[in-house]
Amino acid sequence: MNINVYTESTPNPATMKFIVNKLLINGSVDYATKESAEKSPFAKELFKFSFVNGVFFASNFVTVTKTEGSDWNDLEPILKEFVKGAVESELAVQLKEQEEVAFEGTDAEIKIQQILQDYVRPAVEQDGGAITYKSFNEGVVTVELRGSCSGCPSSTITLKSGIENLLKRMVPEVTEVVSEAM
Repeated sequence: MNINVYTESTPNPATMKFIVNKLLINGSVDYATKESAEKSPFAKELFKFSFVNGVFFASNFVTVTKTEGSDWNDLEPILKEFVKGAVESELAVQLKEQEEVAFEGTDAEIKIQQILQDYVRPAVEQDGGAITYKSFNEGVVTVELRGSCSGCPSSTITLKSGIENLLKRMVPEVTEVVSEAM
């Protein structure tokens, strides 16, 4: 198979999405630090570049967060070539596959998790990020934003205007959505 890599900018100016024509991982995984990448040969190699500050994988893309002061015009061709080579040589995203977690909790919690999975996750992944359900307590849904969503200037707007409004409409028990800091 001939591997093609193309890039998309994300709402977060510090991240770039590198999309390939092959499935890299079922689900998503975030490596916010070099130390966290120990079980990912692919991420470990990316962190060898001095300008890489974070790596996030989902379905058919990898989102790379660059260090401050680096310029995407210089980095993009280097990373495109690296990603192409890594995918062609089948460099593993994870040494051990994560297991799918079933939704659990009250009826409201299960409904919230299902909405996040079906409606929110695909939209967030389009921008190179991921959202994880953490908890639901006294009307407040707590989520974790990763990938390009972590630290993105527009993530608060997305959280409040998009996700919170959607959940309030679909699950009357929801009064607020907040993001847990990583």
